[in-house]
Amino acid sequence: MTVIDISASVMQFLLAFVVVAPLLGAVAALLPAPPGLKGKNPDQAVLRHGVTVTGAVLIATIVLAVGFDHDHPATMQATTDISWIPALDVRIHLGIDGISLPLLLLTALLTFLCALYSYFKLPAGPSPKAFVALVLVLESGTLATFAVLDLLLFFLAFEMVLIPMYFLIARWGSGQRQAAAWKFILYTLLGSVVMLLGILLIGLKSGTFDMVALATDNGRGLTTSVQVIAVLAIGLGLAVKTPMWPLHSWLPDAHTAAPTVGSVLLAGVLLKMGTYGFVRILLPIAPDGMRTFAPYLAAFAVVGIVYGSLACLALARTGAKGDLKRLIAYSSVGHMGFVLLGIATMTPTGVNGALFANIAHGLITGLLFFLVGAIKDRYGTADLDTLAGATGAALYGRAPRLGALLAFAAIASLGLPGLAGFWGEMLTLFGAYSPAEGLSRPAFRTFMAIGAFGTLLTAAYMLIVVRRVCMGEHTPHSRLSPDDRAPHAADDPEPSGAAGVRPAATTPQLADIQTYEAAAWTPLAALTVLAGLWPAVLLGLTDPAVQKLLAGGKS
Repeated sequence: MTVIDISASVMQFLLAFVVVAPLLGAVAALLPAPPGLKGKNPDQAVLRHGVTVTGAVLIATIVLAVGFDHDHPATMQATTDISWIPALDVRIHLGIDGISLPLLLLTALLTFLCALYSYFKLPAGPSPKAFVALVLVLESGTLATFAVLDLLLFFLAFEMVLIPMYFLIARWGSGQRQAAAWKFILYTLLGSVVMLLGILLIGLKSGTFDMVALATDNGRGLTTSVQVIAVLAIGLGLAVKTPMWPLHSWLPDAHTAAPTVGSVLLAGVLLKMGTYGFVRILLPIAPDGMRTFAPYLAAFAVVGIVYGSLACLALARTGAKGDLKRLIAYSSVGHMGFVLLGIATMTPTGVNGALFANIAHGLITGLLFFLVGAIKDRYGTADLDTLAGATGAALYGRAPRLGALLAFAAIASLGLPGLAGFWGEMLTLFGAYSPAEGLSRPAFRTFMAIGAFGTLLTAAYMLIVVRRVCMGEHTPHSRLSPDDRAPHAADDPEPSGAAGVRPAATTPQLADIQTYEAAAWTPLAALTVLAGLWPAVLLGLTDPAVQKLLAGGKS
C-alpha cells in the first residue's frame, strides 16, 4: 500500500536528490550569493539558505516516505545501481527499506530543525557560511550512510561526517573544545581504519561489496574464521561510533564542548550510524561471526547501561559540579547500550526493539540537548549546582513552559509507558529473555536483569535532574515555620496595604520558550508522544525487513 502512487523513476530521483542536494547546497553556501539574494544581511542570507536546503531535503524525504510501498517494507525500493569503479566492482547502489527509511526521516527532520534554530540562535564562531556548509556536508554524509548499499560507499559516507563534526566542535564549541574535537577525531579515525580492513576482507573473500547480495548469501560464501575476523574488525569501528563501553570516552567531552546543534546532530543521528552498521552489515553478512561475539557484545552493552546511569547519578548529586550537557551525554551511553543489547540477541524482537530505541533516542535526546542548550544560553552555565542553587534555574517558577518541557523530555528518556522511550527498551529486554538459537539463555537472562536494573537507575537520575533544575534546591528559609516567615506589622516600618502585610516576594521571571524554539522543539515532542501511543507506525516498517534480514534475504 502506498499513500500516493509515485513512479519508480521519480522515487529513484527523490532518493538521489536527498543524498546529493545537501552536498550541492554546501558548495553553494560557500560561493558568493547572487545579487538578488544577498539581502541586507549576508549572514542571515546564508543561514536562510541552510534552512531552505534542509527544508527541501525534508520535504523530499517525506514524499519518499509517502510513495514508499508499506505493504512490502522488506523490499529495497527507490533503487539506483550504476557501475562506478569496474575494476573493484564498486557500484553507486542506493535503496531504502523499512530499516533505513525511519533513519532517513529522522536525519532530515533533525537537520532541518537545527538549521531553523541556528537561523535565530547562531553559535558564536567564525563565518556563518562555513557553519552552514559544514552542517549540510554532515547531513549529506549521514543520509548517504543510511541509503547506500555498497560496502565501500558505506565506508566513505561513514567517514564523510567526521571532518564537519570535528570543525563544528573545534570552531563553534566552548570550553575545552580543541581537546574534545581531537579526541573525537582520533577515536573515530582509529576505529575506522580497523573497520576498513574488515570491509576489504569481506569484499575480497566473497568477490563483491554489494550489501544486498552479501545479505542474501547470509555468510554462506565466507568461512567461520573470516566471519569472526570481519565482525571483530568492523564491529570495533562501529562500536566506537555507537559508542559502546569502554570505547565511549570521547562522547562526553565532545557533547560538553559542542554547540547546541552539534550535540543534537551528534546524539540524534551520528550515533545511529554505528548501530545501523551492526544491523545492515554484520547481522546478515556474517551471522556466524556475530553469534560468536553476541554474548560479549551483550555483556559490554549492559555494563554500558549501568555505567552510564551511575555516571549520571554521580554528576547529578549535590556538590558534584556536574555539567548538565555531560550528564545527558552519559545517558546516551546507557540508552545506546539497550540498542546494542537488542542487536546482540539476534532475534526479530530484540532487533526491532533496537531499531525502535534508535529512533526514540534520536527524538528524545535531540530534544534534551536543545533544552539544555537553551538553559545554558539563559543562565550562562550548564553547571547543575549553579542551576539548582537558591538563585538558580527554578524553571517552574521562572520559565514554566521551559520547565514543563524539560520534565516531559526527562520522563520520556526514563522510559515512561505511553512515550517513545518505553517500547524500545521493553522489546530489547523481551529479546534478551529468549535469545536466538545457539546463544546462552541463562547468560542473556542475566543481561536482561541487569538491563532492567539500569532502567531504575535511569529513572533515579532523571528525576533528580528534574527536581533540582525545575524546582531548585531547598533552602533553610523554606523550612521555617509560618510564624517565623510572616513579618509582624509592629516590626514593619512601612506597612503596605490595610492589613500592613509586606507584598509577596516575586520570583524573577526569565525568557520562557520563544517562538523559534517552539517551532524547533514541538515536532520532537509530538513525535515522542505519537511513537509512544502508536508504535505500530514504526514497527510495521521495521519488522518485515528485520525478519527478512535475519532469514538470509528470504521473506
